[in-house]
Amino acid sequence: AGRIPADYPLVGGHKGPVLDIAWDPFNDNVIASGSDDCVVKIWQIPEYGLVTTMSESVVDLVFHQRRVSCVLWHPTANNILLSAGSDNLIVLWNVTAAEPLNTVDVHTDTIYSCSFNWDGSLLLTTCKDKKIRILNPRNSEVFEEATSHEGSKGARAIFLKNGLVFTTGFSKRSERQYSLRAPGHMHDPITTVELDSSNGVMFPIYDPDTNLVYLCGKGDSVIRYFEISADVPFVHYINTFQLPDPQRGIGVMPKRGVDVRSCEIMRFYRLNNNGFCQIISMTVPRKSELFQDDLYPDTPGDIPAISAEEWWDEGKNAEPLLMSLKGGYAPTQKSELKVNKKTSSILEQRTSSSSSSAATAAPPQRSEDGGKALALAQEALDKVLQVTKEKEDLKKKIDDLQTEMKKFKAVFLKQENRIRSLEGRLTSMSTNNTTTTTDSAAPD
Repeated sequence: AGRIPADYPLVGGHKGPVLDIAWDPFNDNVIASGSDDCVVKIWQIPEYGLVTTMSESVVDLVFHQRRVSCVLWHPTANNILLSAGSDNLIVLWNVTAAEPLNTVDVHTDTIYSCSFNWDGSLLLTTCKDKKIRILNPRNSEVFEEATSHEGSKGARAIFLKNGLVFTTGFSKRSERQYSLRAPGHMHDPITTVELDSSNGVMFPIYDPDTNLVYLCGKGDSVIRYFEISADVPFVHYINTFQLPDPQRGIGVMPKRGVDVRSCEIMRFYRLNNNGFCQIISMTVPRKSELFQDDLYPDTPGDIPAISAEEWWDEGKNAEPLLMSLKGGYAPTQKSELKVNKKTSSILEQRTSSSSSSAATAAPPQRSEDGGKALALAQEALDKVLQVTKEKEDLKKKIDDLQTEMKKFKAVFLKQENRIRSLEGRLTSMSTNNTTTTTDSAAPD
């Protein structure tokens, strides 16, 4: 383990710092990123990985007027992406058409977090105005609005599988706390617990299979985890994972990527202050080496339940398609992401209307950008393969020459030994002949 080389291939096409990233839940090679440059970019990572730094995205989604701080994929509909910016707007995108489907403009201040419910029919948001909202992502209708936490620092909220809402935030005395709420009674939490007086914002990470919630605070050196159940006090403290250094950020592996043979139930990717990415594996000790059905119920797979058109045009909702982890995860074949940009989309109207402003102007996105990136990557890979093949051929020739040299050396040594043997015999014969001649010449 160590730092990557300075020339290591990266994904770097934004003109400002990247503030959030999200992998497509149905395509492990597609990633969305939001940046301080007000642009959302969609990247297609080659199947064989990066060989050169990728600077050309598949498509740029341009709509926000200020930085994009949150990107989130829809949990069941294919190629539906949400982005939230500091312009207090949430935009629902159809990625394959590169157009915004809906703009949610109901927030009065900076949006802190967004979360879809289990089937993606509802959207949960937290805002700097201390409000938590449940709304319809299709038509921006707000179903419920309530105060999340009384503190002024950032609050976060997520939907649980059973429909309840788990929030984290700060009290009036700046103490960190979490709460469990039920839709319809958001103003009256089921339970609220104060944790400590640290000032780092807590990010809740939810595992619907085991019903565990992990609390990871920015700047903290611990990860706390709790189990949600129907028994009082509803949120049960399990344990705290202690680390020696604080964390700057954290991400998780999808459940289908964990190692079921070692009873791994969660894998964290933790970014430390020193720039290292630390891998933390949460495992449940079991003596049996058989598949543990209670630890691994059927989990959301990599196949979307509905298409983007079915979700938006027909208003369909569907729960995630589940898959079994017994026998390991076998990924389904994915096709390359293709974007068919419409000529009369809301996106182009917004872009053309704001093109006069130098702060928000963006270069037009060409449909062949993704193809160029893949072509460059393929060309670089071909060169690598060609050089590798030439090296293998050269190595084979060198091995053949070394083998021939060894054979020649063996023959040479054999002949040398034979010559020495003959010289020894010749010397012996000469000595014997001299002795015989001397004996015959002596007087009787």
